[in-house]
Amino acid sequence: MTTLEMVVRLLAGVGLGTVIGFERQYRSRGAGLRTNALVAAGATLFVLLSANGFEGNSADPTRVAAQIVSGIGFLGAGVIIRDGLNVRGLNTAATLWCSAAVGALAGAGMLTTALAGTVAVVAVNIALRAAGRAVDRHPESVEEQAASYVFVAVTNDENEAHVRALLVQALTRTDFRLTSVSSANSGTPGRVEVRAELVGDQRDDRQMESAVSRLSLEPSVTSVGWHISVGADEAQS
Repeated sequence: MTTLEMVVRLLAGVGLGTVIGFERQYRSRGAGLRTNALVAAGATLFVLLSANGFEGNSADPTRVAAQIVSGIGFLGAGVIIRDGLNVRGLNTAATLWCSAAVGALAGAGMLTTALAGTVAVVAVNIALRAAGRAVDRHPESVEEQAASYVFVAVTNDENEAHVRALLVQALTRTDFRLTSVSSANSGTPGRVEVRAELVGDQRDDRQMESAVSRLSLEPSVTSVGWHISVGADEAQS
C-alpha cells in the first residue's frame, strides 16, 4: 500500500468521525466533535499499522485491530456518569464505539461501508431520539410538552465568572440545550444575577432540581432557582 493510499484512508476516517461528532457537539455532550474525530483517526491508524507494520510468518495483522474493540471500552467508560439514580452518557459511549468501528473500516479500505456506517449512526442519534421518547412515555399533560427553562443564580461580584462556569457545567449535564447565559445586577449592592436559558423537547423538572442541588452546594452562590414556561403556563421552584 502506498503512502498516498494510507493518507486518503486516514482523512476518510477523520472526516467520517467528525460527521458523527457534529451531532454530539450540537447536543453539548461530553464527547463531541474532536473526541469522535480522534477516536476514528486512532482506529484508522491502528488498522493501518496492523495491516502494514508487520512482516514475516509470525505477523498477525488482525491482532492490533482486534484490541480496538476492547480498548475503546475504557474511553467509553469515562463518559458514563452516575447522577443519583440516573446513569448518563451511555449513548455517547456507544457513539464513541461506533466511531471507532467507522475508523477501522476506513483504515481497512472499506470506505463505502464506513460511509454507510456513519449515516446509520447519525440517523440513529437523530431520528430514533424522538421515536425512543415516544415509546418511553406518551405526553398526556402540559408537563410533558416542549419546555423552555430559565435558570437563575445569585452570587458576589468577585465570584461571577466562577459561578457562570459552574452554571454552564451543571446545565450541560442535562438533556436540555443551553441557548444563552447572561449576567446583570440583582438590585442588591455587590450581588450579581447569573441567568441561563435552556430549551428541551419535553419538560423534566427532576433534571433541573438536580442542577439546582449541585449548584446550591457552592459557597459563593447565595441563591439559586429556576422557572419554566410551557405555553401560557409557568411553574416556579
